[in-house]
Amino acid sequence: MKRTKIELFGGTLAAIAFAHGALADAPTMQPRMGAMLDGLTTAQIDRFETGKILYSRPIPIAEGWGPIGNKSNCGSCHANPLGGWGAISVTRFGMENKGAFELYPGETQSLAQALATSSFCAEIVPADATIVRTRLTNSSMAFGLVEAIPDSQIAANADDVDTNGDGVSGRVHWVTPLEAPSGSPLRAGRFGWKAQIATVLSFSSDASRNEMGLTNRLLPVENAPNGDSARLSICDEVADPEDVVDSNGIGFIDRVTDFQRYLAPPPQTPKSGMDGEMLFNQVGCAKCHVAQFTTSNNPSLEDSIRSKTIRPYCDFLLHDMGLLADGISDGNAGEAEMRTPTLWGVRRRDPMLHNGAAGGGSFTTRVTAAIAEHGPFGEAASSAAAFAALSPVNKTKLVKFLDSLGRAEFDFDGDNIVDILDFFALRTCIAQGATNPNDDCAIADIDQNGVVNSIDVDLFVQAFDGEILDCNRNGFADLRDIALGVSQDANNDGVPDECSACAADASGDHIVNGVDLAIILAGWGGPGASDLDHNGATDGIDLAIVLAGWGACP
Repeated sequence: MKRTKIELFGGTLAAIAFAHGALADAPTMQPRMGAMLDGLTTAQIDRFETGKILYSRPIPIAEGWGPIGNKSNCGSCHANPLGGWGAISVTRFGMENKGAFELYPGETQSLAQALATSSFCAEIVPADATIVRTRLTNSSMAFGLVEAIPDSQIAANADDVDTNGDGVSGRVHWVTPLEAPSGSPLRAGRFGWKAQIATVLSFSSDASRNEMGLTNRLLPVENAPNGDSARLSICDEVADPEDVVDSNGIGFIDRVTDFQRYLAPPPQTPKSGMDGEMLFNQVGCAKCHVAQFTTSNNPSLEDSIRSKTIRPYCDFLLHDMGLLADGISDGNAGEAEMRTPTLWGVRRRDPMLHNGAAGGGSFTTRVTAAIAEHGPFGEAASSAAAFAALSPVNKTKLVKFLDSLGRAEFDFDGDNIVDILDFFALRTCIAQGATNPNDDCAIADIDQNGVVNSIDVDLFVQAFDGEILDCNRNGFADLRDIALGVSQDANNDGVPDECSACAADASGDHIVNGVDLAIILAGWGGPGASDLDHNGATDGIDLAIVLAGWGACP
């Protein structure tokens, strides 16, 4: 039979499946990394999509890029996926004075800008700088949800002087948002390696000016190359602030804020119940990598952000990192202090740590190296030692839990694509029967009821990244028919055997005759039911298929 594409979002499959009870009360899937939040309004989706475009668009020099910067667009650094972790590092430099960090004389910041509009305008890292460090790009995932965590929840985890004696004494970095009116209360910082930024708009403004040289209404003064204002006056040819509003009265920093604000949190698959998370808690990782927060119920927040439970595995506090620290102060964050990084989406991160010290190889290799780097000094030293003391079996369980943070549902092979290989794994899990969160099959048990069944299969069809077909025209996806045993697939090509046996039957009447020939001739040159080989056009190949298959279907 002719295979026809089912338009999932046109409602055909969903409506029929629901009528049969397949989707009734079914769980919803988690958005993949880089996707937008669930529940956005049409207007908010438009803002997300517009911001996404601008996030990756290089800023021309004529529009204000430079005269110094590190990249021409946000997506160059936040690339894995767009808005996520990055492998790009930046350089920070300064001077050490009796153990304290100081800016290099004449500089106004520690960040070095590696690019410039000309060699004359270029900035250098002075050869006599005594502190030179690299920092990798943080993730911007679900920034709107993170901003919506009440300050009180972050402060509740602080223990400035380690009153409970557990060796961990995280503290809040209280900061003033760039957009806050004078006299506004301080906010708990939560973005950046030093928790030096509290809001998404502040983050966008800071990165635009400091990483791309785009001055804006919150930071209207340009960075001078190595603090040289004379060179700046020659090099900067675009009037400040350079971020001008578009035809809708919205600036660049607001547009990229929309994109980052509406990014969904990375998925966690399975959602809960892994032994590895219990071990993660036992060795002490959860003292800093706090699993869960609930966003504010402020009615001014969007429905998709307000009163949501999120699992970032981060306390957003500053901690003494011992030898792992970078020796650079920032605001009230000291030289030895770093903000706990979020762990959601960590399986996609390569390299790891703020300095990229754990990179390359397998995920297990990277994350094991990253944990080891937390010792032997600093607040995380005891957790690193406790992990090292685990049995090989328990280490594997803990790493497997971390590998669940960012894994797309049904993505058995971990390539962030749900394809036919994942479908074969799904069929194995259906045959297996019972499963639990520690099994590989838990990746397909979306409702976590202990079995991979028809509800999960329907969700797989929604998640599948290939074309959804219904060759036998029964209103259900071919993959669903095969997975649930409605159709057989002896050659494992993802096509029901009854369809493969009569590919020439364009009309679907189980006989190849003049009717099918007429369909081919009528559809010549175009797609549709006449395109038997699915190459996008009805041509001589399709005619040959009909002639070769003439007669009754097997």
